[in-house]
Amino acid sequence: MYILICNVGSTSLKYKLFQMPEERVCAAGGAERVGQARGAFQVTLPQSGACREEGVFPTHREAIVRMLQALQGTVLPDLSALSCVGFKVVHARGVSGVQLLTDEVLEKMEAFSGVAPAHNPPYLAAIRQFRALLPGTPLVGAFETAFHRTMPPEAYLYSIPLAVSQAYDIRRYGFHGASHEYLAQWTQQRMQRSGLKLVTCHLGGSGSLCAVKDGRSVDTSMGLSLQCGVLQNNRCGDIDPYIIFYLAESCGMTLAQIKTMLQTESGLLGLSGGAGSDLRDVEQAAQAGNSDAETAVRCYCYAVKKYIGAYAAALGGLDAVVFGGGIGRNSPRVRAQSLEGLEFLGIAVDAQKNASAAGGTDISKEGSAVRVFVVDTDEERMVARKAARLLAEQGR
Repeated sequence: MYILICNVGSTSLKYKLFQMPEERVCAAGGAERVGQARGAFQVTLPQSGACREEGVFPTHREAIVRMLQALQGTVLPDLSALSCVGFKVVHARGVSGVQLLTDEVLEKMEAFSGVAPAHNPPYLAAIRQFRALLPGTPLVGAFETAFHRTMPPEAYLYSIPLAVSQAYDIRRYGFHGASHEYLAQWTQQRMQRSGLKLVTCHLGGSGSLCAVKDGRSVDTSMGLSLQCGVLQNNRCGDIDPYIIFYLAESCGMTLAQIKTMLQTESGLLGLSGGAGSDLRDVEQAAQAGNSDAETAVRCYCYAVKKYIGAYAAALGGLDAVVFGGGIGRNSPRVRAQSLEGLEFLGIAVDAQKNASAAGGTDISKEGSAVRVFVVDTDEERMVARKAARLLAEQGR
């Protein structure tokens, strides 16, 4: 069984082809700078490594066509060999879990495009292109919110009138579910224990933390939308909601201006005074003496630290803290500074291990009560497993 997993960004298309149930990656790659004047396409095959070429992809359709050509010309005898195409879809009103992407499900995604504006529209456009190009192939969506459906009401309810929440499906949904689930399962296998109390940290351009107890999400930092929680590359994260009314009513800003500011001009980019939205650029600027960039990094780490402490309280203790995602995996400073001062929880990091950590590394000090892991998360593998399970349940 061949399952193609696609990750659709506003200007990118990434893919992995899995042979199931072996979970063998047969091919990977993707297109960059979709919709721009110059782009690139990369193919990685286990037997021959990576091959990169320049290209122009005006829309996702051209990128999808190039991907299908690459697959058909290398590892797939024919596109009919695809059992399904799976997507790590983000959000839908009243729908979660693993779903065949029917017209009804796509309509539910459309209904929440306003709260996931950077994610739902490009996914919907790409899914419709796949429908046209592969009309006989099932399309499966694994929603990022699914892992967090185990949260109790005290964690997912907002303190607004209950009737409003119920009428408009307003609640804390949480995201990055495939990553948090993978990090939790990996840690359970590594520690060879069940019943673990974990804080999983998916930290990247978009990041969230999750409190996990015995493999189940009990709280998470993102909410109805992806705009809350820790500050992100250019999104604001947690703020006082009355900032919006103050800017609109007393400072002359329009709602459109405020929305753009919170979505694309805030976070690391805004706090650093424009030094960059990528943490690597902000860290480099901080090292060069940019005080605003230094403050931005400190604010980011402080936000992560606060969530770790809060979730330790919610869980009633900790067995491990797990870092994944581009920042969590690659920034020793973020890991060290986010955990600094949490020794009272039993967390002690080995500075040398942290500085040189590879994926799958335990960076805690010998004898530390709480383990700290750095993990290469694998969201695509989680989606492939879920898609294969759905196909099996439906007898496909």
